[in-house]
Amino acid sequence: MNIFFVVLLVLTVIVLAYLVKLFPFMTYINCMSANVPCSPFQLIAMQLRNVPTDFIIENYVKARKAGLPVILDRLEVHVLSGGNLNNVISALISASRSNIDLNFERAAAIDLAGRDVNDAVKMSVQPRVLKSPDIHGIAKDGIELIVRANITVRANLMTMVGGAGEDTVLARVCEGIVSAIGSAEKHSIVLNKPEMLTQRVIAAGLDVGTAFEIVSLDISDIDVGRNIGAHLKNAQAVADKKVGEAKAEGRRALAMALTQENKAAEQQAKANLVQAEMKVPLALAETFRNGKILVPRKKRPVPVDRAGLGFGDDAG
Repeated sequence: MNIFFVVLLVLTVIVLAYLVKLFPFMTYINCMSANVPCSPFQLIAMQLRNVPTDFIIENYVKARKAGLPVILDRLEVHVLSGGNLNNVISALISASRSNIDLNFERAAAIDLAGRDVNDAVKMSVQPRVLKSPDIHGIAKDGIELIVRANITVRANLMTMVGGAGEDTVLARVCEGIVSAIGSAEKHSIVLNKPEMLTQRVIAAGLDVGTAFEIVSLDISDIDVGRNIGAHLKNAQAVADKKVGEAKAEGRRALAMALTQENKAAEQQAKANLVQAEMKVPLALAETFRNGKILVPRKKRPVPVDRAGLGFGDDAG
């Protein structure tokens, strides 16, 4: 029995020594001095799970001192999930000071979604200005307008998870401006009333499904570009000219082909005539041989004497 108690005592001492080694004494003192509730067993369990205890406790103390109702276990879970705990706590403190409704669960979800939650909170307080590239639109009179716009957007924390980013907002605004310019009868109307572009884009609700809310849209510059209508008409005229030339060339080629055909027919007719003329002598000869054609004999001249009297067979 004495040996058993000695072994048990030794094991107990070893276990206590190991627990004392695991116990973050200075971290616990930090929690107690900050009047933040934290159990020693929680600290030992965190050490056993091999998580950054000091980092988690530091953010936990900062959050509780700021009056945030956070739970230590949720902080540990967020760190184990690969989240940026420091950003989340900073965002929650900023949101609390700015009277923005943001809880730890939503902030953690935004952070795990890959977005900077701290920057999102700052963007909710202070909207950001997005500068659009050159937007080319053509009015109905064929004049091109080049528009540059400034888009003031505010982060929407409710749609930050799963919402589209800044590129989508810019693309939608550019599409809306091009559509508004295209619906104008004359480009001078847009030049005289650029606010019609702003009103149309804002009324279209282009920020739906994005992580941002369009606060305002300002047209910073409008330049007159090319006369696209005249250019298209000129291009159409050139195309029609080429089509006409092609058709004329086709007709000329057809006429030349018809001329060559007529010449060939003429040569063929001449050949047929020559061939027919060659048959005429042969036919005459054949007819003469067959006795179908009689050649009349010439009469012999009657001899006349000097007295003028004829003689011969018929002379008296």
